[in-house]
Amino acid sequence: MTADSTPFLQVVRGEPGPEEIAALVAVLTARARAAAAARDGAGRGGPARPSRWADRSRLVRGTFAGEIAPHGPGAWRASGLPR
Repeated sequence: MTADSTPFLQVVRGEPGPEEIAALVAVLTARARAAAAARDGAGRGGPARPSRWADRSRLVRGTFAGEIAPHGPGAWRASGLPR
């Protein structure tokens, strides 16, 4: 056999029907397209992240990580100040 006549899929055991083979080909095609889309998206930097201004997670109060401390001296006063 040459490289062009080598089968892409080969049934090793059992006798699948045409519907089962079609389902297998559909799944493999979908996975190949998803992998290609992920590979192409990764090269362009992926999906754009929302700006910090539009990011809703900034409204969630976090622990002390460069922000105002959630407890301790001045925490009550700092809780009313804008972040």
